[in-house]
Amino acid sequence: MNEKNEVVSLEGPVLKINDELALMIPLEAGGSELVDYSRGISTVEGAYLKIVIPEPIVGMLRIEEGDLVWIHNTGGKFNIQAAKSRPVH
Repeated sequence: MNEKNEVVSLEGPVLKINDELALMIPLEAGGSELVDYSRGISTVEGAYLKIVIPEPIVGMLRIEEGDLVWIHNTGGKFNIQAAKSRPVH
């Protein structure tokens, strides 16, 4: 884990990969700092940290392919939040 407990915060698009919504975070851009925080939902694939967003989280955040999300390690946990809220229908 990040020894200094520094908060890493990144924004990026939600991608659809193999019928799942996921994030591909370049390791050089901060993904390497989030590996320990995202265990269980992530894998390192080449130069990227791939994070598959679990279906319950997709529904809770109301996110779709192409939406921007914020990911960060505030509070020592992996956090994901929609950069822009979608209206409830």
